[in-house]
Amino acid sequence: MSLLYNLGILFYGLFIRVAALFNEKAKLFVDGRKNWGNKLSSAVDKNTSYIWFHCASLGEFEQGRPVLEEIKKQYPQYKIVLTFFSPSGYQIRKNYEGADIVAYLPMDSKKNAQEFIRLVSPEKVFFVKYEFWYNYITELKRQQIPLYIISAIFRENQQFFKSTPWGKWYRKMLFSFEHIFIQNETSAHLLEQAGINHFTISGDTRFDRVAEIARGAKKFEIVEKFKANNVTLIAGSTWKPDEELLAAFINNTNGVKYIIAPHEVATANINRILGLLKKPAICFSKANISDIESYDVLIIDSIGILSSLYQYGNIAYIGGGFGVGIHNILEAATFKLPVLFGPNYLKFKEAVDLVNEKGAFSIQNYAGLEAILTKLLNDKNHLQNTSEICKNYVEKNVGSTKLIINKVFNKRG
Repeated sequence: MSLLYNLGILFYGLFIRVAALFNEKAKLFVDGRKNWGNKLSSAVDKNTSYIWFHCASLGEFEQGRPVLEEIKKQYPQYKIVLTFFSPSGYQIRKNYEGADIVAYLPMDSKKNAQEFIRLVSPEKVFFVKYEFWYNYITELKRQQIPLYIISAIFRENQQFFKSTPWGKWYRKMLFSFEHIFIQNETSAHLLEQAGINHFTISGDTRFDRVAEIARGAKKFEIVEKFKANNVTLIAGSTWKPDEELLAAFINNTNGVKYIIAPHEVATANINRILGLLKKPAICFSKANISDIESYDVLIIDSIGILSSLYQYGNIAYIGGGFGVGIHNILEAATFKLPVLFGPNYLKFKEAVDLVNEKGAFSIQNYAGLEAILTKLLNDKNHLQNTSEICKNYVEKNVGSTKLIINKVFNKRG
């Protein structure tokens, strides 16, 4: 099986090189890994000890970030190596100050794994959520370097839990981890059935991250004045299907303020959204504090501020649910905002939990959107109750980082 896996890695490498001739993301993937050994060798300080964190992309980085930063805070004697598989993660976080070295993960060949681990010589290694690279895992196990996975979540249909030859081969990788930190009871049950008991249900480190974001949220005077005393709906990371539904609702309601932060902030897309609206709307980049109160809709045409904007909302709509899946709902929930989203949310535990607890609502169409928003806007008690549900849900799930740190470093309390 390892031979087939390594052939697959080889063919993937060839494919991505061909794709790099036509695709910018693939080109970044290939170029970022060129001469990686010499780059890493020159960056490593041979007189210090390293802890290595690996994340697939940006979402996993945000998930692992609380643990990384807490280790940096509590154990400053270690330096941090942070690797990414995807260009979308590396490009945004290549200058992240919390890590001493930020790099691409070399392709998972036996030779690359041995050379990477030889150069870094990490004392501890953390993979985040979904990363299972056979050659790296095998080499770390061979060298007896403790490897942990954090915020992992398992599902019955994954290869690990199938009785096929591939399934049995994949399942062996799980035994190579020093400890597996998982999110929920379902994952625990699956691991137990597979004969794996070196795990802890620690929850999701993203709760710690969003709580930290909320504590350090930036203030925006112009947004505060835009909101004034009005109930405000914030639509975050929206796509075209979301925006079309929201625009129809906005055009037929009064007395509510709306902030729309689309996933795509290109000028053409912003203009398309403006074209859907019949109410006075202004882009954030063009807004002026002197007349901002005269507008009903504020469109955020920049990136990086959405998580702080939720502090000004009363209700949130999170995009992506009419596509491959919803975006981050916890950033809104941590500010006590009840959350709405489209039908594709079942892969996200926090969304399922909040729907069950009636702090979040999934919609299928405009009629569903209208019914839920109308009740939230017109029934103050209902809005208050749903807000408290979201607040309490986040608060009771904070603490995963502390549990992980205590377990890994054998601390009590």
